[in-house]
Amino acid sequence: MDLVPKPDQVVAAAGNVAHKLLYGGLADLRPMPRTLIDEGRLREVYHYRPAGAVQETGDPVLLVTPLAAPSLCYDLRRGCSLVEHLVTGGRPTYLVEYGEVSFRDRDLGMEHWVDEVVPTAVREVSRHAGGRPVHVVGWSLGGIFSLLAVADATDLPVASLTVVGSPVDVSLVPLVAPFRPLLDLGNGRGLVTRGYRLLGGAPKPLVRWAFQLTSVQKLVTKPVAIAANIDDTDFLAQVEAVDRFTDNMIAYPGRTFGQLYHRFAKGNQLASGELALGDRTIRLSDVAVPALVFGGATDQIAPVPAVKAVVPMLSGSPEVRFEVVPGGHLGMLTGRAARRSTWQVLDEWLDEWSTDPAPPEPAIGTNPERRHRSSASRALGR
Repeated sequence: MDLVPKPDQVVAAAGNVAHKLLYGGLADLRPMPRTLIDEGRLREVYHYRPAGAVQETGDPVLLVTPLAAPSLCYDLRRGCSLVEHLVTGGRPTYLVEYGEVSFRDRDLGMEHWVDEVVPTAVREVSRHAGGRPVHVVGWSLGGIFSLLAVADATDLPVASLTVVGSPVDVSLVPLVAPFRPLLDLGNGRGLVTRGYRLLGGAPKPLVRWAFQLTSVQKLVTKPVAIAANIDDTDFLAQVEAVDRFTDNMIAYPGRTFGQLYHRFAKGNQLASGELALGDRTIRLSDVAVPALVFGGATDQIAPVPAVKAVVPMLSGSPEVRFEVVPGGHLGMLTGRAARRSTWQVLDEWLDEWSTDPAPPEPAIGTNPERRHRSSASRALGR
């Protein structure tokens, strides 16, 4: 809004305020319709139903969520939802999410996601889509899990791999640098180690606080930004949607949080291109499918250098493409600018590496009678 508002700006601002007061918000937060096709321990695989008369064609796309973040990251709000974009474009679209993490899940390590959750989701999506190869898209830690799973299980039916905002070299993350001396205190038996073992992981309030801390400047200036854009309905709707996303953060299981703390934040092991997991070493050079890597221009959690470091590690891939796009950690995936940048690049990539676009013959899901969402997802839809 201008310093001296124009008449149309005043009308728009008044309308936004009235709509907020009368209806509680401006964002269309309806989730895209979906059907559960597979489930297991902390694994729910969904197929997003085609939009209206749109016919699904081509290879399926599987969206892999990170730990701690809700699947809202891919379906933020109508008009700014990657899921909506893919579905209305006729792409068979699937998602794997993990539901609520509780204290009883404290024994689960990264092996659960790398060995079981992601590979099973890929195979189930391929089966449901008539045996087609799957385009795997992972954001943040979901991208790390996808990288490791595809590198380890080279027989997976994967057409391509897209990694969005996934830092493989944590030494290049400025937010971590000030805390690195603290991580070494106590030889691994310090406050952090004792804390996550006692709590069984990282609880939701802590995860939410940590995510907000990465955008503390935006948090402080948020009231000013809202006042300055009070006439911009799309801006205000995006703020509401991001607030809902942040409010629905999920806890980390204890053992997984410990591995991430010791091996990534403290040890920076993946910067070597290898990670010891279980009884073997996973090498990113074993990724044998085309790989697209996105870095966010203003991402504080996964700065461009920390993400780009993966490119030379993917020496076994037939093609590696790196793109810098506008936005921070969430914005690069589903911000307003992503509609004209990240999504367009992704569309080009999926078209380039897709097989015959003839429509697949969908298989019946493992639980065809179940048409409702999980309890965790239902809560988000209220």
